[in-house]
Amino acid sequence: MPDTQPTPLDLEDLRRTIAEVFCVDPGEVTDETRFVEDLGGDSLLALEVIVALEKKYTVRFAESDVRALTTLPRTYDVLADKLGAHG
Repeated sequence: MPDTQPTPLDLEDLRRTIAEVFCVDPGEVTDETRFVEDLGGDSLLALEVIVALEKKYTVRFAESDVRALTTLPRTYDVLADKLGAHG
């Protein structure tokens, strides 16, 4: 039987996923790292991040969500809200 459960939200796993998309070491994705300014993100990389996160966590992002995905903590918060994991 295929595993259809979404991936549980974990900050370190999210850090690794984002680092993978940006082709950087996970250590370079700190809480203060800005995806565009510090990692050189552009619209294509933003789309890659969105696709990776939607697939991994089985969520859909609205345009307003996408604009909020600027740092690791903000991305975590948006995902947590979507997954109902914020307490």
